[in-house]
Amino acid sequence: MTGRTLFDKVWHSHEIVRDEDGQSLLWVDRHFVHEGSFHAFAKLAARQQAVARPDLTIGVADHYVPTRGRNLPIANADIRGVVDRLYANTANHDIRLFGLEDPRQGIVHVLGPEQGFTLPGLLIVCGDSHTSTHGAFGSIAFGIGASEVAHVLATQTIWQRKPKVMRMTINGRPSPGVGAKDIALNWIARLGADGARGYAIEYAGEAVRGLSMEGRLTLCNLSIEGGARCGMVGPDAVTIDYLRDKPHAPRGKVFDAACDAWLALRSDADATFDREVILDAAEIAPTVSWGTSPEDALPVDQSVPDPDDAGDTAHADHMRDALAYMGLRPAQRITDIAIDRVFIGSCTNARLEDLEAAAAVLRGRHARVPGLVSPGSSLVKQQAEARGLDRIFTAAGLDWVGSGCSMCVAMNGDILPAGERCASTTNRNFKGRQGPGGRTHLMSPAMAAAAAVTGYVTDVRELMAGREPA
Repeated sequence: MTGRTLFDKVWHSHEIVRDEDGQSLLWVDRHFVHEGSFHAFAKLAARQQAVARPDLTIGVADHYVPTRGRNLPIANADIRGVVDRLYANTANHDIRLFGLEDPRQGIVHVLGPEQGFTLPGLLIVCGDSHTSTHGAFGSIAFGIGASEVAHVLATQTIWQRKPKVMRMTINGRPSPGVGAKDIALNWIARLGADGARGYAIEYAGEAVRGLSMEGRLTLCNLSIEGGARCGMVGPDAVTIDYLRDKPHAPRGKVFDAACDAWLALRSDADATFDREVILDAAEIAPTVSWGTSPEDALPVDQSVPDPDDAGDTAHADHMRDALAYMGLRPAQRITDIAIDRVFIGSCTNARLEDLEAAAAVLRGRHARVPGLVSPGSSLVKQQAEARGLDRIFTAAGLDWVGSGCSMCVAMNGDILPAGERCASTTNRNFKGRQGPGGRTHLMSPAMAAAAAVTGYVTDVRELMAGREPA
């Protein structure tokens, strides 16, 4: 019998039935809902249905919440209305809510792992594409649409067609100054925004094993930007250490027993994958996006590409359109791109490790451009302030605000002005993602901090020579 992949094992442990068309009905262990889930709750109300398992449903206010004036009523009536609907819907169905007043509030993909809701071997869904983040623990986690959210609310199950499985092995260790964000942007640039479409990715190799849980969360978070259904990393000692003493993780002997089961969650040695991709971490440099898709990314020491060198007409047209929107020209050096603003935040890069990396660059320096630093959760904010990171950011001239999705998705009033260029730790550089007409360059927190110091896209390695971590 051929060995099975980690994905296959977790999938089959949740498969209730498979229909004649090959779709599987899967049990859902955790369902996160946020402000955008109001459409699904409306469907339930129209059908006069109740939430099947409110105990397995977790409400989080993150997309629309303001990052300033958190002790005041939300000034914008439209935003206040969306947040109020989440409060009402969760209250009506007896769902636990991490709202604005909760000291544990944060972005759903930061809060879930932080609170121990995300555990190895679970199947997790949320009406948000970056739910892939939770796969860092060896769980299957993916985003779902409004109709699917309503189905999960009503049944705690979901119909899905099983994707193929890709193993992405990243051998070796990355150089100093190169992290999970660079690894992710690198593979997306190589394979393309559709390069992993139809696949679940299992990340493997020395470089992945060497990542902290924060780094693995970043890597899995960006899986969706390469078209993958989800990403996952097999549990190991790093996973166990992270989960120990998390509020909603098992405790005591139950935790010890769970660890044995979690550590057994791995692909068999003779498992076969539908596709194998192998990368060398030593070949990856700090990476920055230049265009309007995460696949439009290059090492920081290179130049903006020329559409005339594109392999096909469609790609050339995309490049010309992206260059026009971004206000760039072919052959322009990446490090000659001047920026107007910096944003450090989002479910991709706003955990404590991310803030420490940015603070290490900014310590004792002053930013040449304005910027916003929004921690991924209120607990991250508390931890960062206990370490004095907030004082480093504010001394550098950046704004230190509350937790939330903030300028990543520009729904809460934190918006990149039209025509401005932002060095951003977020996950998408689509047209208008951070605000209509705004131009986004994706990069790591350390790279964003370096851009703040110089006012240009900058190789952070040049600023970190001889420096200690923050």
